[in-house]
Parts: sequence; structure tokens; C-alpha cells
Amino acid sequence: MKVDILTPDTTLYSGEAKIVTLPGVKGSFQIMNNHAPLISALSNGKVVVDNGSEKKEFAVTGGIVEVLKNKIVILA
Repeated sequence: MKVDILTPDTTLYSGEAKIVTLPGVKGSFQIMNNHAPLISALSNGKVVVDNGSEKKEFAVTGGIVEVLKNKIVILA
């Protein structure tokens, strides 16, 4: 699935992923391929993008995630 992590200044990540772990307001959660549509608030923590061969971590201080049709957009 396609993942974009965006800030007001730059794009932190744009690429493919198998699993994305996010710091939700009520606890961390994961998104996998073919996940149901979702919009959620994020709290302080780490976003982990796992593409199957490597994991990349990004620190966020809150934001919003939208999941729709195998595309994840994280506004942090």
C-alpha cells in the first residue's frame, strides 16, 4: 500500500509499506493492506513504516491519519 507522511514544510516519507504502526490517541494501532477506511487523530510517538525488508521510524507530535483504498496519508 502507498504511504505519504507529510508536514507543513516537507514530505518525510513517500513509498510502499506492508504494515504501518501509528501512535493513536487511545493507544497504538497498525494498518495493513486492504484496511477499512479510517480517519484518526494521532498523539506524540513514533510512526513505524515496515515495507517487508526494512523498518523506518518517524517521530510525530500529533496529527491525523487517513486510510482509503490502500493509501495512507499522515498529516503530522
